[in-house]
Amino acid sequence: MSKSTVLTLVGSLRAESTNQKLAEAIQLNAPEQVDVVIHESLGNIPFYNEDIDVEGQVPAAAAALRAAANDADVLLLVTPEHNGTVPASLKNAIDWLSRPFGAGALNGKTTAVVGTAFGQYGGVWAQDEARKAVGIAGAKVVEDAKLAVPGSMVRFAEVHPKDDAEVVEQIKGVFAALANAETAAEAA
Repeated sequence: MSKSTVLTLVGSLRAESTNQKLAEAIQLNAPEQVDVVIHESLGNIPFYNEDIDVEGQVPAAAAALRAAANDADVLLLVTPEHNGTVPASLKNAIDWLSRPFGAGALNGKTTAVVGTAFGQYGGVWAQDEARKAVGIAGAKVVEDAKLAVPGSMVRFAEVHPKDDAEVVEQIKGVFAALANAETAAEAA
């Protein structure tokens, strides 16, 4: 069986964010046949502007994101919740990956959304918004791959998510849902 690549985009730009730590825990707990690649900071990508999305003029950071997404088998978004929705950095990445419409890197890409947030629901509003955006852009959203960790600032103040047994079990559930989605896609 060949190794599959999961490109992981972290919506938080803060180096020590709980979502960055969750992405690291996901990387550490990936099945042997899965290579989880955490993309470098989304903060280096300029805001989407059709005037600069011209062949030969696409900013290097945006071009690198598109190339990484095109090369990946699966896209995993790890998002905090900013004012009840997706952070601008992650929405911007989705915008770059959605273009050109109908042929962007998201088109047909198996995609899942997870995350942590300080609030009591673990960022589910942001996750729902991200699923909606990538779905509209043409991604195959895996609705069963869910992981929302509430109270993250307190919960992970002294414990890294990789050392939280409940989170590790939920990460395994995300990978199981992704595997089931890929199996269903192959059978179709």
